[in-house]
Amino acid sequence: MATGATSTLAHAGDRTPGGTAGSAKGGRQGKTITVETSIRTSTNGDARTARTGKLSSADGNWTPPACWYEPAFSPKEIEKTVKGLRSFGDGIPFMDGIGEFLGDFFDSYYKDGHPYKDYNLDKQGEGMFWTKVVNPNRKDDPEAMKCDKPPFWVDNNDTPKEPLAVNPRILAEYAYDELPIPETEITMAPEGETKVNLPTWVWLDKAKFKEVSVTASLPDTNMWAKTTAKPVSLKINPGTRDATTYPGSGECAIVDGRIGEPYGKGKSKKTPPCGVKYLRSSGDGSYKLNATVTWEVSWTSSTGEGADLPKGEFGGDQNVTVEEIQSINR
Repeated sequence: MATGATSTLAHAGDRTPGGTAGSAKGGRQGKTITVETSIRTSTNGDARTARTGKLSSADGNWTPPACWYEPAFSPKEIEKTVKGLRSFGDGIPFMDGIGEFLGDFFDSYYKDGHPYKDYNLDKQGEGMFWTKVVNPNRKDDPEAMKCDKPPFWVDNNDTPKEPLAVNPRILAEYAYDELPIPETEITMAPEGETKVNLPTWVWLDKAKFKEVSVTASLPDTNMWAKTTAKPVSLKINPGTRDATTYPGSGECAIVDGRIGEPYGKGKSKKTPPCGVKYLRSSGDGSYKLNATVTWEVSWTSSTGEGADLPKGEFGGDQNVTVEEIQSINR
């Protein structure tokens, strides 16, 4: 995944890493040092003030990255971090001595010339040590263990050879995880309670379902990526096989910016463009109707790179009570 885009990293110099973990408090996983991401995100669209959720990839073989590497430590900061590790485990039963072990290991790596000498202090301002970052949305993902390298040095304006070094595509995929997707609250007529063989109209609020985008950028660089999600269709699952959907596929496309059509006067004998007809009563309970919106996702970036990402899905359930039509005998 490494691209020439990483060479857009400007002189990061002595900047303090983002988050609180960019100091001696940096997390430790085995022989790696983990920090909180410095990536910053901004959202465009009305979804920021609405109730929102996160997209699930429609491609079961793809998820946003669970980890990557970012510039995190100047030579002075890596020296301070390693020294801070020596106090790790002090006073904790069965943990005494672990800090010294870690300190010795990292000193050998960064101080004694294997492969670095004196923490690269003579290169202060000429580059940064890059280290592991775990996607905060995927902390429990086993894929987060793929980033198992200790912090490594990258000169200013050089492109890391490491495939998981942060680049515009990784920023775009991280932004995918940050997209605030509005909750799928469909409007139904009749609402919540309907009759057997009576078509129920379904539609979505046109004002809520617009494009939404998130821009992810790396501070102190000119690297950014913008990921945009566009709603394209609504999939209806009635919650029972004893139902007919409109259209027959159960997938309602967006037409003129709207999903479905509001029910109104004079439409009682028309077939809804988006809806459902239940063929059997729900008895003493209700059917759980699921409505899921599919979103097309794409990205652009500071380098001119861009592409489509896997479509995303986000939906919700609503209870629908279905009653028999009562006849009156005279």
